[in-house]
Amino acid sequence: METEEWTQTLGAGPLLGIAAGAIAVLLFLIITLRVHAFLALVVVSAATAFATGIPAGDVIDTLTEGFGSTLASVALLVGLGAILGRLVEVSGGAQTLTDALIRRFGEQRAPFALGIASLLFGFPIFFDAGLVVMLPIVFAVARRLGGGVLRYGLPAAGAFSVMHIYVPPHPGPVAASGLLQADVGLVILFGLLIAIPTWFLTSYLYGLWIGRKLVLPVPDLLSGGEQEEDKQDPPKPATVVAMLLLPLVLIFADTGLNTAGEAGWVDSQASWFNVARAIGSTPIALLITVFVASYVLGTRRGQGKEMLEKLVDSALGPVCSIILITGAGGMFGGVLRASGIGDALSDAMADLGLPVIVAAYLIATVLRIAQGSATVALTTAAGLVQPIVLTGGFNSVEVVALVLALAAGSVTAGHVNDSGFWLVGRFFGMDVKTTLKTWTVMQTTIGLMGFGLASLLFVIA
Repeated sequence: METEEWTQTLGAGPLLGIAAGAIAVLLFLIITLRVHAFLALVVVSAATAFATGIPAGDVIDTLTEGFGSTLASVALLVGLGAILGRLVEVSGGAQTLTDALIRRFGEQRAPFALGIASLLFGFPIFFDAGLVVMLPIVFAVARRLGGGVLRYGLPAAGAFSVMHIYVPPHPGPVAASGLLQADVGLVILFGLLIAIPTWFLTSYLYGLWIGRKLVLPVPDLLSGGEQEEDKQDPPKPATVVAMLLLPLVLIFADTGLNTAGEAGWVDSQASWFNVARAIGSTPIALLITVFVASYVLGTRRGQGKEMLEKLVDSALGPVCSIILITGAGGMFGGVLRASGIGDALSDAMADLGLPVIVAAYLIATVLRIAQGSATVALTTAAGLVQPIVLTGGFNSVEVVALVLALAAGSVTAGHVNDSGFWLVGRFFGMDVKTTLKTWTVMQTTIGLMGFGLASLLFVIA
């Protein structure tokens, strides 16, 4: 790995030892010494950068680049999503939609209903944005029915995860499809065939099981405090659904325009095209939705300007810690990438002489464990196996199976260097140990089952 004039000289063995030691120290600081996760991540990131030989003059840039790049994709989404969630909560919309879901599906099937809704929402929208939009509804259902937050939260979070990993138009599978020259239409078809049963077993059923074993209280992070019960004149469920669908419609329109532009159906250089795509970008879509919701759920219902300002403050305060911890998790992952740890491990894996689909999964898994980002792991692993795939004479379905095996590896064993680990753990009010026992286990089963189904597809293709 090169950083201007610097070249990594350590081999895979020392780099692996440093990575393992860094993770062990991080867990010791957070779990045993009770150091705040944000401080622990910053300290360990800096120590890892020095230990792997990154020049002292480049250490700060490496840290801030990993921190900043993560915040660039997360901070706006979490902040705007928190405001939208608070608007839905305060207006009574979350409660009224909860009541409608319970009437329609029944109390026993409420986690299933939330998961199905998240699968649908997760088709066009990224994991973190979709999760933040859905959380107010998840929390409201959990408060109403009891049984702890995991029973309802994990099926919803798992739904967004499987869609983000396995199904285009999400960036990881799109990039891997391009590198391996896979038919994107087939990737969508078989990605859905893998994602849905994988979600049912590893997220829905597992969520119900672990939710009975670990009954965690419902957090107040997105509500700014205890909830008002029996809100007078709440908005209709259809109004709340429209508010939740608005950003998804805008984002999905952006996806459709992108596809049309790449296919040559419209002029992708036209100014209207670029403006329309900007409006459909996730941050702008959420920003538009916040203003629409401020009027529909606030001003139109008699809320004054001062009340709306206080509401926004009450929404942003509690999520600041989540944003900073998530950014610090991205910092740690950025250091591991910049140090060359991921590259060294993937090169070693590529030389083992395994069957191509097994090698694809293991390389993606190693990269995921080493540097945290699922999208980076999937894209990098696809680039490493690209020469083998393009010269291997595989048919179109076999290539799709390889893309999905790579995707399965990229989601396996998400842990403390993954920003999503901190996002889910903090939103659900879990400490690091509990997040490892729940979210990391669930992500690993999502990867293992996806790999098993992709391997089956590869064999019978």
